[in-house]
Amino acid sequence: MSTTQQTTVPTAGRTGSTPPQAPAGCAAADAERFVHELYAEHGTALLTYAARRLDNDWHRAQDLVQETAVRAWRRGPSHPLSADGIRPWLFRVLRNLVIDEHRARAVRPDVPHQLDDVVVPVGDGTDRVLTAQVVREALTDLTEQQREVLHGMYFRGHSVNHVSHLLGIPPGTVKSRTFYAIRALKRALGARGVLS
Repeated sequence: MSTTQQTTVPTAGRTGSTPPQAPAGCAAADAERFVHELYAEHGTALLTYAARRLDNDWHRAQDLVQETAVRAWRRGPSHPLSADGIRPWLFRVLRNLVIDEHRARAVRPDVPHQLDDVVVPVGDGTDRVLTAQVVREALTDLTEQQREVLHGMYFRGHSVNHVSHLLGIPPGTVKSRTFYAIRALKRALGARGVLS
């Protein structure tokens, strides 16, 4: 295990230890041996303790145990690595890290991101093209007069009076044909499964 690995555990200085300082004259080989021996002697107990208090989040528990080991190494050889020497201090540090973790989650709770369940609509125009095709087919069920009125009123956006002038029919007839044309179009679309 490398001692240069960074951890991102929120701490509030509750461990009761002095500011982290590497032991004087401690080489990288000494640090690795220290951490290896610490894990061999106390790793399983520390990991089990942390995982139970973190709702079996083993990844988070491993991070906190690693942070505890780093703090023990930085603290120096003030306690022997035996169970009755450093173990109470290790558990106190780990307990405080777990408390800090719970406080951090209370302030910023984890929200699971279920990206696999997210459906992102893609605006490729397929729906618009298919709808236009169905409407074109449904318009063939209408009479020529009904299609002319709908074309002027809805596709061109003309007023009743303007369509009346273009087709040479009274405005009342435009309104009547529009009403019956829309009703016929709804039936035609319903027959094609577009409208119920």
